[in-house]
Amino acid sequence: MKNYLGSIARFLHKLLFSKTNKELLIFVFFLALSGIFWLQTTLNEVYEREFAIPVSVVGIPKNAVLTSDETDTVRVTIRDKGITLLTYMYGDILRKVNVNFKNYSHGNGTGVITQQELQKLVYQQLANGSRITAMKPEKLEFYYNYGDKKTVPVRWSGRVIPEELFFISRVAYSPDSVTIYASPEKLDSINVVYTEQLNYANFRDTLRANCELAKIKGVKMIPDHVRVTFCTDVLTEESIEGVPIKAINLPKGKSIRTFPSRVNVTFVTGVSVYRNLKPTDFYVVADYNEIKDHPQEKCHIYLKSVPRGISRARLETSMVDYLIESDEE
Repeated sequence: MKNYLGSIARFLHKLLFSKTNKELLIFVFFLALSGIFWLQTTLNEVYEREFAIPVSVVGIPKNAVLTSDETDTVRVTIRDKGITLLTYMYGDILRKVNVNFKNYSHGNGTGVITQQELQKLVYQQLANGSRITAMKPEKLEFYYNYGDKKTVPVRWSGRVIPEELFFISRVAYSPDSVTIYASPEKLDSINVVYTEQLNYANFRDTLRANCELAKIKGVKMIPDHVRVTFCTDVLTEESIEGVPIKAINLPKGKSIRTFPSRVNVTFVTGVSVYRNLKPTDFYVVADYNEIKDHPQEKCHIYLKSVPRGISRARLETSMVDYLIESDEE
């Protein structure tokens, strides 16, 4: 063991005190020394740097609801020596700025903190030699009410396009509505809230998207995010036979018989929708008023309504024979 330690000691002695290694050590020493002087000189220079500082509203009364974000951000450009800016960057000197609700509330559902007031609050956290050269934005606003709210439905917005030959057969939301808090005027003007812009394309299976709700100034939403499910189906062109023709606008004592009494309807839909269709799901009519005003050998028939999930629906024939009858007394 002693021989082993002695060998290591001799090796280190040769490594450190040989002529070549001495020169290398001297070079490294002076290189490190010059680096220290350079760093000291650099850190003593004056610089400017922008910092993002969170600003929070505190002291909110229990009966008040903040309808804007509780925490906003102000961007401050500070001028000082590099060493001081480093402490701001990596230390905890620049902490969150708190503004007291009662000091800035105007009593009308809004509160404003001016740039001058924000600067005073930030200066309280800065070193004596630091100077603020710029601040954005020029002011911060917050909104509140005293419990006014309503429930509104959620709808998606954006671009959601499945693969060719597929279509969106159903959209489900979880939750399908949210509670919004705002001023009475805003509550009256909002009947629906939308998601952030969605952008999905070329999918064929059911798509589930967790998304934030689009922000509205002065409005708080609970919850502020939803899950949207897009169900897809395969497009197919089909037809259904035996859709009954019904007469409308008939005066008392009159009836219309059409020949044929039923027609076929052609349409585009999803396979799963088609499986559940019935002829009575479609509404085809002959209008007595039109027949009376413009009598012809044949009358026009119209497809008035179709079930959900049906597109490009059309009648196989648009005119039929008819007979107007008077009901027997």
